[in-house]
Amino acid sequence: MLEIRNLTVNYGAITALHGISLQAQTGGIVTLIGSNGAGKTTTLKTISGLLKPKSGKNITGLPPHEIVKRGLSHVPEGRMIFANLTVLENLQMGAYLQSDKAVVRRELDFVLAMFPRLKERAAQVAGTLSGGEQQMLAIGRALMARPKFLVLDEPSLGLAPLLVKTIFEKIVEINRERGLTILLVEQNANRALEISSFGYVLETGKITVQGDSASLRKNPKVQNAYLGGS
Repeated sequence: MLEIRNLTVNYGAITALHGISLQAQTGGIVTLIGSNGAGKTTTLKTISGLLKPKSGKNITGLPPHEIVKRGLSHVPEGRMIFANLTVLENLQMGAYLQSDKAVVRRELDFVLAMFPRLKERAAQVAGTLSGGEQQMLAIGRALMARPKFLVLDEPSLGLAPLLVKTIFEKIVEINRERGLTILLVEQNANRALEISSFGYVLETGKITVQGDSASLRKNPKVQNAYLGGS
């Protein structure tokens, strides 16, 4: 579904990514973990066309809306919902490339069934939702584009533990029901490795460890740095 080779990204004179390579197999969940400033968000923004790489091969040369047309949806860090629009209007914005009203209706029904809280809040202004509800809305909006590949940036950020559990359960459910390929960036490494099949560790712009998620959870280096030494 996605292959990145030797991707280098600069912010001015500063190199944020140093020739990283990663793959996401069709239908799987792949996680990218690392500390703050490691380059995780930069990686996702480059995949989505929001940043231009200095070198490397991915979906380069295409503007973000063309990448969306190819089937990629990005749930950004901090949710980035349209705070002044209603829940329903936010979801409709996610379907802006869809011209078939029947398809839009079907996708909306799926999202509201997946997140019943959004159905209850459909007419509510999105900026008044709780953090967990806003995260559900951000994911739901991305699903309205009928993606083949879903990119999630820190979906558990700032959420209470019970809501974190719910969000991760929903990610697994979406992957299972839709067969969506998912690339998950998370600081909650334990949760991310629990639900993914493969993982990469990004440190200061370089992939330092990679492997199947079960082996990463047993890796002493990963345990000490990201799993609390468990």
